[in-house]
Amino acid sequence: MDIEQIREYCLSKNKATESFPFDEDTLVFKVLTKMFLLAPLKSWDKGEANIMLKCDPIYTEELRSQYNSIYAGPYIRNKHWNTINIYEGELTTKFIKELIDHSYDMVVKGMTKKMRKSLL
Repeated sequence: MDIEQIREYCLSKNKATESFPFDEDTLVFKVLTKMFLLAPLKSWDKGEANIMLKCDPIYTEELRSQYNSIYAGPYIRNKHWNTINIYEGELTTKFIKELIDHSYDMVVKGMTKKMRKSLL
């Protein structure tokens, strides 16, 4: 997947938006006000394409143990976020989309009832 395919897929999600809240390099996708994907564009320019996705902590460990291209990254280092290396070739487009879906769903699940209701 290239960054434009990721962008289009993220923006196809209900109430998803894109912005650069931190700097001109870090593209962030949010559902309402909550982040579900970060993409450091400088790494893409260097051929080190990766994204950061929210993840269930148990699933985080499972994914990190199964795939070399899923790891604790340099920007967000905690059990709720994974860095996904896109160009390793290890992960299919379908699986990357599933990981994006999981991230989006995790963020929605953590919202207040009022916020979730506004998604309907």
